[in-house]
Amino acid sequence: MKNNLSMIMGAKLLSVSKVHEDTGIARSTIISLYYRRAKNVKLDTLRKLCDYLQIPLSELIEYKPKQSTK
Repeated sequence: MKNNLSMIMGAKLLSVSKVHEDTGIARSTIISLYYRRAKNVKLDTLRKLCDYLQIPLSELIEYKPKQSTK
């Protein structure tokens, strides 16, 4: 799974501080997502980010299933 938060924030010229202030999401959570270190993210957090950035979840998070070894 890959998140595109850093790319999206860069394109919109948004800082971590601005996203934190506007959404109420913890800075540490935004930083973890920004640097792709986050392992578990609450659905509510993803919803807030998508609403704030005005993007669909599929633009924020990409998932490609593993190839079957069969």
